[in-house]
Amino acid sequence: MSVISMKSLLEAGVHFGHQTRRWNPKMSPYVFTARNGIHIIDLQKTVQKTKEAYDALKHLTSQGKKVLFVGTKKQARGAIEREAQRCNMFYVSNRWLGGTLTNWNTVKKSIARLKKLESMEQNNTFETEARTKKEQLGLQRELDKLRKNLGGIKDMNSLPDILFVIDPKKEEIAVKEAKTLGLTVFAVIDTNCDPELIDYAIPGNDDAIRAISLFLETMANAIIEGTGGQVVQPKFSDEFDVDALTNSMDYRGEYDEEGRFIMDEDTTYSDEYTSSDVGETNEKGEKILISTSTADNLSAKKADSEEEVKPEEAAKQE
Repeated sequence: MSVISMKSLLEAGVHFGHQTRRWNPKMSPYVFTARNGIHIIDLQKTVQKTKEAYDALKHLTSQGKKVLFVGTKKQARGAIEREAQRCNMFYVSNRWLGGTLTNWNTVKKSIARLKKLESMEQNNTFETEARTKKEQLGLQRELDKLRKNLGGIKDMNSLPDILFVIDPKKEEIAVKEAKTLGLTVFAVIDTNCDPELIDYAIPGNDDAIRAISLFLETMANAIIEGTGGQVVQPKFSDEFDVDALTNSMDYRGEYDEEGRFIMDEDTTYSDEYTSSDVGETNEKGEKILISTSTADNLSAKKADSEEEVKPEEAAKQE
């Protein structure tokens, strides 16, 4: 049985990829079509790959393997911290410090310094007669900086066995360090990513807050199960309903400066919505996707080359 539902993927906007001109051709197997200048991710592949990643993560953590969650973009920070703490694992959510993995012995010294400063803060020893106000302020600033960058790994006594990454393109250094050390890498990959760098790749929107939260919550559940905990896991059908992907969606969003499609967080999924493709241009000249077409409109996509741009054709148009 699936561990994630088609409806939840649609509601989270998981199927929205990047602009077609920004795609990585290696993502072709995971692209369903292209509409309004963006690639639409094949959610059948997303469901399949999520299940594979879930089972693998559950198995590995049942053997005592430790996971480090990595996601430093602002959309991911809150969910990364929340879900990593929920499943009792580690995280980096603010900034990836080069050498965090490959120069671990040095990083451990910084963690030791962080713990020392936290102990001083707890014991109120910052404020002593031997320290000036300037020195006290300097110690507090040092503590805040260390806590911000290393707080999620301060209890990580050794290198992790697994990395779970949101947006491996942004977290390129972390992925390279993990591969250098032979760690297992799981990641949510958007249409601009290279799936060959990832051991367990889950195709999906890695920019929308709800999409990121959905994936992290699901994977945290896998870890909780793997470590002997219990989660309420609903059962979903393995059957893929194309109509669910091509019909009845009403989303709003826009592109950011890097060409990522950012869906408004208050949009909803409606089974009754039957409007055809509608778009508008904002004051900056950016295309805003309001909705995808009905099942009838999209069912004719193969016969209408003007309505659909195949991944191969998109590459030729670049």
